Formats: sequence, structure tokens, C-alpha cells
Amino acid sequence: MKILMVLTSHDRLGDTGRKTGFWLEELAAPYYVFKDAGAEIVLASPQGGNPPLDPKSNEPDFQTALTHRFEADTAAVAQLAATVRLDTVSQADFDAVFYPGGHGPLWDLAEDKHSVALIEAFIAAEKPVAFVCHAPGVLRHVKTQEGKALVEGRKVTGFTNSEEEAVGLTQVVPFLVEDELIAKGGLYSKGPDWSSYVVTDGQLITGQNPTSSAATAEQLLHKLAQ
Repeated sequence: MKILMVLTSHDRLGDTGRKTGFWLEELAAPYYVFKDAGAEIVLASPQGGNPPLDPKSNEPDFQTALTHRFEADTAAVAQLAATVRLDTVSQADFDAVFYPGGHGPLWDLAEDKHSVALIEAFIAAEKPVAFVCHAPGVLRHVKTQEGKALVEGRKVTGFTNSEEEAVGLTQVVPFLVEDELIAKGGLYSKGPDWSSYVVTDGQLITGQNPTSSAATAEQLLHKLAQ
């Protein structure tokens, strides 16, 4: 079992002068769900190399047992420092793909043609694709083989407008994940803010927020086992 995890390379939080990137828990929790199940994991990002960590995700309030485990895991840290370039990977080499969130993906992965093509290739090959928190926003330009929006008529979730408002970034992000999924015809639903909530529709798996990271990864494994 070989799973690709795709991280952002974008580190600027709009025009705020603050840093962003990927959210640590959304990498660490799924990473160990997959690793502990015996999966081989490959980390990729648009620019390759060491992707930017959202510094906020490493503050004490957002650290978990799994983020601590990741940071103490020298092999995992070394792997993160040397992500492969996204334009060098092929869905043919993997059983599934998982996109952690953080705000970074809204700027780069959502507009990245290699990312779009990669997701479309996984869907065409009937392989599971999973996205958590802001990462469902990466689906905004992804289409089916028939040329319609992938999320159109499909059950999806993602970071809610009220969660974005709570972190004070509604006016900073290039688009709101909830609004974008609905605009593209997605059958959007959500749980209470900051609670674990995961939606599966065929091969498409989406999780609402950081708390949903492990459950989204577990759902991906469940799909692979079917």
C-alpha cells in the first residue's frame, strides 16, 4: 500500500505580512494512521524540498500527541525536509492520495495544474482521494472525465465559513472553502465547529477541520480495504 500526501509550498498569508503553510496536525495525524497500518508514504509539494509549516499550528494550543511524535521522528522530519516535486509524481505509482490543509493550499494547490491533473487521474483510475480542512478547496478546478466540476452533485465538507470567521481570516483568504464547494455544485454539509466530521462519496473523502484529520485518513484506509 503506497499513499501520496501532497503539501503546500505557499508561505504568505495574503497581504498580512504573516506566515502560513500546511497545518502540522493535518500532516502528523494521517501520517501515523497510514504508517501504523503499514503503508509506504511519499510526501510531495509543488516546489519540492521543505514545505512551509504554518507557525500557528506549532503553538502549544494546537500540538497533540501525534504532532509531538512527528517532531521526534527523525525519519519523518527528514522525509518532510525533502518532499518530491509534485510535477514528478504519477497516480500510477500510488494507491491513494491525501491532501492535508492549512491555509497555504488555497493559494497554490487550488490553482496548480499538476495538482488538478493528478486528482483527475486518481478519480479516473477509481482510486480514493482525501482532503481535510482547507484542502477540499483544492478541488475548485478539478473536473470529471465528462468535463463537469468533480464536486457537483457529490457530498462534501470542508473548513466552514464560521470556523474561518473564528480565526479572523475571512477577508484574507482568496476564497472561502464552504462557499466555493457550494458554488461548484457540491452537496455541502458540516458538523459543529471544531468537531470531527468526515463525508465520503464514492472515492471522494473530505474532512471538515484539523480535528477531522485522523478520521479522514481512517476513512481512506477503509476505502482501500474494500
